[in-house]
Amino acid sequence: MTRLLLDVDTGIDDALALAYLASLPDLEFVAVTASPGNVDAHQVARNTLAMLELCGRTGVEVAVGASAPLSIPLVTTPETHGPQGIGHAVLPPPSGTVSARHAADLWVEAARAHPGELTALITAPLTNFALAIRREPRLPELLGKVVIMGGSFYHQGNTTPTAEWNTHVDPQAAKEVYGAYRGLPVDRLPIVCSLDTTERIELRPEHVLRLAEAAGCSERELVLPKQPEGLRSTADSPLVRHLSDALRFYFEFHRLYGQGYLAHVHDYFAAGVAAGTLDYATRLATVDVEVESPLLMGTTVADYRNVWNHPPNARIVSNNNPEQAFGELIRSVGGLAARLR
Repeated sequence: MTRLLLDVDTGIDDALALAYLASLPDLEFVAVTASPGNVDAHQVARNTLAMLELCGRTGVEVAVGASAPLSIPLVTTPETHGPQGIGHAVLPPPSGTVSARHAADLWVEAARAHPGELTALITAPLTNFALAIRREPRLPELLGKVVIMGGSFYHQGNTTPTAEWNTHVDPQAAKEVYGAYRGLPVDRLPIVCSLDTTERIELRPEHVLRLAEAAGCSERELVLPKQPEGLRSTADSPLVRHLSDALRFYFEFHRLYGQGYLAHVHDYFAAGVAAGTLDYATRLATVDVEVESPLLMGTTVADYRNVWNHPPNARIVSNNNPEQAFGELIRSVGGLAARLR
């Protein structure tokens, strides 16, 4: 059983990651917390509650923490994820309510109660995680496996020429988090899923078609470049229908920016790493984050050769297997969608 603490900024690829994690019978959501990022934190929480309920995971505690990055204004991305964060999808209103607890307190209390037992996954800016470490500096030692989606090393950034979105939203938080891991044993260092490998996870229209087939949908689910933008799915599986509507928006966004009719589903890959279901390899490195230069703000730098003479503080994913990743996604989420029909 994987017992998961999750921090999200839901988000199209966060929503897909939630659906995948919900499809795993041996995974327990200890709690899910909302960081400001793709949309504001309260919209993140609503999206997350609605997505969990759509996937049959009711009663999961969802909490809000920070309402803005540590020291800079929040910038959201309606052009990337839509005004509500889920693309063209309109999720049913959740019946659950947001927890009264602060996200950082929740993380600290859970980790203290279950030292070494919890897997942590952060697919959002590192704001809430940094606040939790401020409250409990031993948090990196108390958590078990930690997976972070963020950063860009030997790869073009997706927000500036050198910076990845999550890190660019709150670079100060990212710098604090990586600083907190210096000197810890290798098995306690975070596994970092950066753009170098997450942009290899390219979801395409044929994957949506196969997902609907795995769910047992009665009609072919075609999300094609020649179709009108914003066309809504009529799939008879609610989960497939909402994921298809969300992903169509993501396809349209990537095409608009010259990347093709596809979607980089970064957070799904990080979810599979956290769950232990996807193939990957890592390299030890010392990571730091630029927080002063206007030109390079949010740039992540990895020292693989110990030039800085600092102990490593991260295990950066260096390779993955997109074909295996999509086979797993379609099998597991398709199976969940079939069970929920």
